[in-house]
Amino acid sequence: MSYDGGLSTVLGVTADGDDRFVAGARRSTPERSFGGAVVAQALLAGAATVQAERPVHSLHAYFLRAGEASSPTHFDVQRVRDGGSYSTRRVTAEQDGRAILDVSASFHVRETGFTHQIPRLDAPTPESLATVAEVAVLTEGPVREWFDGFTRRHPFDVRFDGELPRVAAGRGEAAEPRQRFWFRALETLPDEPAVHTAALAYASDMLLLSASLAPHARMVGGPGLAAASLDHAVWFHEPARVDDWLCYEQASSWAGHGRALMHGRVFDRTGRLVMTVAQEGMVRALGPR
Repeated sequence: MSYDGGLSTVLGVTADGDDRFVAGARRSTPERSFGGAVVAQALLAGAATVQAERPVHSLHAYFLRAGEASSPTHFDVQRVRDGGSYSTRRVTAEQDGRAILDVSASFHVRETGFTHQIPRLDAPTPESLATVAEVAVLTEGPVREWFDGFTRRHPFDVRFDGELPRVAAGRGEAAEPRQRFWFRALETLPDEPAVHTAALAYASDMLLLSASLAPHARMVGGPGLAAASLDHAVWFHEPARVDDWLCYEQASSWAGHGRALMHGRVFDRTGRLVMTVAQEGMVRALGPR
């Protein structure tokens, strides 16, 4: 597996006609696209057609087909509505003339209003936690391969708080359907708010589905299992820099009928809740492990 370029390369979306945009290939060899990357690119395409004073506040995405990271992706933006304070865009991502992702995003003029926050951040500092490389050397077999692939696949520095359920699954042990980690971009990003919001959208999809398999001692990518994201929703509460540490709490509240539901919350270092995430995925047992 090879990673070609950093996060700025992933977020490189350029105009390709009226309300049409294109993102170049992310890999030099064939590989399935990471869903969060395509969502981030679609969001940038939609944001490019909206006034800068209207940042995105929510998006809802449906993953339609697997994408190919070694091919360019085209984005068609539909201007659904421009109201007095809200704008809505629908973005379709296509490869080889076929839709792979459909995103609806809503943008809002920032205004003052009632304010409260119930969830609180209660996590150790990222500096006190082991790096992915340090955790990886304590594992072996498929789990070690996954850790090695993770560092090549995603352009983020990640610090896990406690043992990942995947590690327990590697020992054949069940775990609670929750996990928490800090993350930040490996590079300094430009000051443009839309870039950081798109980077948040990328990170929103990292590891989320895997939390649902913890009670069953299984792991995404493991034998006898088919797993894929189906739909993905993100609410952006506060602006945040993704090249500074952010804490992502993930949990799965339900699984059944070959599907699972996951929830996530992202805090900045000061404890502000900056993003809430929900995702439903397919988790289908194919046979014995």
